Amino acid sequence: MVAYLNILLYGVGGIVFTGMALLVAFQERLVYVPVVPGLTKSYPITPARLRLTYEDVWLRSSDGVRLHAWFIKLFPDCRDIAHRLEMVRIMLQKLQCNVFMLSYRGYGASDGSPSQHGITKDAQAALDHLCQRNDIDTSRIVVFGRSLGGAVGALLTRNNPDKVAGIILENTFTSILDMAGVLLPFLKWVIGGSGAKGVKILNFVVRSPWNTIDVIGEVQRPILLLSGLQDEMVPPSHMQMLYAKAAAHNKECIFVDFPSGMHMDTWLAGGDHYWATIQQFLEKYAPRNDEPDSSSVTSHVAATKSSM
Repeated sequence: MVAYLNILLYGVGGIVFTGMALLVAFQERLVYVPVVPGLTKSYPITPARLRLTYEDVWLRSSDGVRLHAWFIKLFPDCRDIAHRLEMVRIMLQKLQCNVFMLSYRGYGASDGSPSQHGITKDAQAALDHLCQRNDIDTSRIVVFGRSLGGAVGALLTRNNPDKVAGIILENTFTSILDMAGVLLPFLKWVIGGSGAKGVKILNFVVRSPWNTIDVIGEVQRPILLLSGLQDEMVPPSHMQMLYAKAAAHNKECIFVDFPSGMHMDTWLAGGDHYWATIQQFLEKYAPRNDEPDSSSVTSHVAATKSSM
């Protein structure tokens, strides 16, 4: 009996040690995908090539890292584009808004390497830039984040309630601690977020926990949560838990699910219902004013680029 117990303990210890080694060595690649040297400093396509009116914006994060962003202005004659820009093209048409897209450090043309601490600074630099512009209505800034972008956006909105009119989260996780158990199922007994049961002895090795479930309960701006029920990366239950936590503290919280939506294509699978949902949210919480200048009557969506 003692021998069997020793074997069991050694087996569990081996699993924990292996899991710890994997998390220490590869967690950045699990969280910030894809951070591949040599492939992150160029864009396969740009707004200029696709005849979108836009501005290249170069920012400095508070710790000095040079960041790149696109400010894509509302333009009625948008042409077909690819990847996330295709969603932006439709967003411009359906929502009549400007879009500010930030590349976190380590992505696109931005310098540096991604981390929770650094990306938090990057998002703040982007919002500060928008608030200093004189060609937009800064009272109508709405944060939009998908996946990791939702975690970033929730933290940004919580920290800047006076600068953000509302926030839209799509297919976002409760925390990286919970996602570790999804991506590496054999670790779910030794790692997990604040709602997990048991002693989570591997939590201390996670450098970017992104505890959105804790942050969302402190957000005091209107929240729209969009959930694709066929999400193959983030379990839809994460979005339901985020909504439950948010709604318990915030009366201006809306949850809408899309039965055929997957992680990256909920906007496409949701069709007109998806865009109508966002438009209603913008009309209620970032309404148009009566000024004739078109640059000041459009909503301004600050989109944080997700990496999951």
